[in-house]
Amino acid sequence: MRARVLIALLGLAAAAYGLVLLVSNGLDDLVAAVIWLAAGVVLHDFVLVPLTLGVCWVAMRVVPPGRRPPLAAGLLVLGSLTVLAIPVLGRFGERPDNPTLLDRDYTAGWLVVAGLTLVAVLAGLVVSARTRPRTGGPGARRR
Repeated sequence: MRARVLIALLGLAAAAYGLVLLVSNGLDDLVAAVIWLAAGVVLHDFVLVPLTLGVCWVAMRVVPPGRRPPLAAGLLVLGSLTVLAIPVLGRFGERPDNPTLLDRDYTAGWLVVAGLTLVAVLAGLVVSARTRPRTGGPGARRR
């Protein structure tokens, strides 16, 4: 119980420190932060959630039940990594006066991760196909 209170107090202290820094930097930073936070909520609620629900709705009608878990895992991994990679894939923040920023081929890295995810999904589909119980065999239940 004491550890939880201590962790909560540390979290509140860190939040208060961040708020003091945000307010002390002027009104421009505060407005930019509010816009950034509001845009995140809007994008999540009106773009990401409907897109995810649409993909899942289609998958429920197209993909057989035994094949869904590996596909869902692949979608979760690749979708999350793609959303996280948007800033570097779009090269946002690139500056000509600092060539050390965004100094890699992030698209190639994302393609490698996408390929590895695809291989893992295919391996999961093969394993699920081989371990799926067969109906009508010697181990099948009779009524």
